[in-house]
Amino acid sequence: MKIILITPAAAHSRNGNRNTAQRWASFLRQLGHRVALQVSWDGSTADLMIALHARRSHDSIRRFAAAFPGRPLAVVLTGTDLYRDIRTDADAQESLRLATRLVVLQDMGLSELPQELRAKTSVIYQSAQPVAPQQPPRRHFEVCVIGHLREEKDPFRTALALRFLPPSSRIRVTHIGRALNAATAKRAHGLMQEFPRYRWLGDAPHWGVRRRLARAHLMVISSRMEGGANVVCEALAAGVPVIASRVSGNVGMLGEDYAGYYPVENEGALAQLLSRAEQEPEFYALLRQQCAARRTLVLPQAERSGLEKLVADCNKAQKCDN
Repeated sequence: MKIILITPAAAHSRNGNRNTAQRWASFLRQLGHRVALQVSWDGSTADLMIALHARRSHDSIRRFAAAFPGRPLAVVLTGTDLYRDIRTDADAQESLRLATRLVVLQDMGLSELPQELRAKTSVIYQSAQPVAPQQPPRRHFEVCVIGHLREEKDPFRTALALRFLPPSSRIRVTHIGRALNAATAKRAHGLMQEFPRYRWLGDAPHWGVRRRLARAHLMVISSRMEGGANVVCEALAAGVPVIASRVSGNVGMLGEDYAGYYPVENEGALAQLLSRAEQEPEFYALLRQQCAARRTLVLPQAERSGLEKLVADCNKAQKCDN
């Protein structure tokens, strides 16, 4: 089968959508399909289109549906789709209607969809390759923040939490992620001056991010909205416990009863959890245990099986329509 895989993230991009598209292209080729990875559909024929992002890929979705009305079309919903755009944006809403199948990246995503769309929706957790355990630093408690400096990610919340930690704390925060404009870069540099415990490294290749993460004691994901974060998958695969903002996408990844949530945008509550993880071995062990229990969700073979089923479901829907 020839599959067009659309992602609005350009080839040089290091964001989550591009990583997902490249990984899915690899899995689909392993399953025997021919895959063309494109930012915008070039008009070439295909048996199936899979498009990441309902709003940003809408033009490709609309044109493919018009050109090949009988062929299957799967739309993968990102965090900004689920928790913002499908509620207000006409393009995103039309993409939902045109899709043969919808995909969400964690179980809680289903609850954001109208009841009539859930029957055509699959849940596919993203995956990450396991990482060999690394020895964390002995002299300090290493906290890793991974994410570009975007408003949706609430990128500076962990830095702001540092003001609530006592001078005796050994916590150090390392932040990896690209500044999207001069203002956010200036803010990051200002926070490094204000909080010597905080270090922003800027962008880094995937292998470098994984190496940093593998030797951290803890990872923080502070997003205001999240569809199913690649970085949580990476942390679970590396055996690194997570502290997360309590937003639907993080709960879908880590589970309702996870002990490491704080109220979104609340740096005081985040600081309390950081202190507990540093100072209370029982609490830290609980976070590790709960993350280990979720690790099977992000195994590569599970994601590949989900894609295999998605293609089969698309073919089945096409036959039913015919």
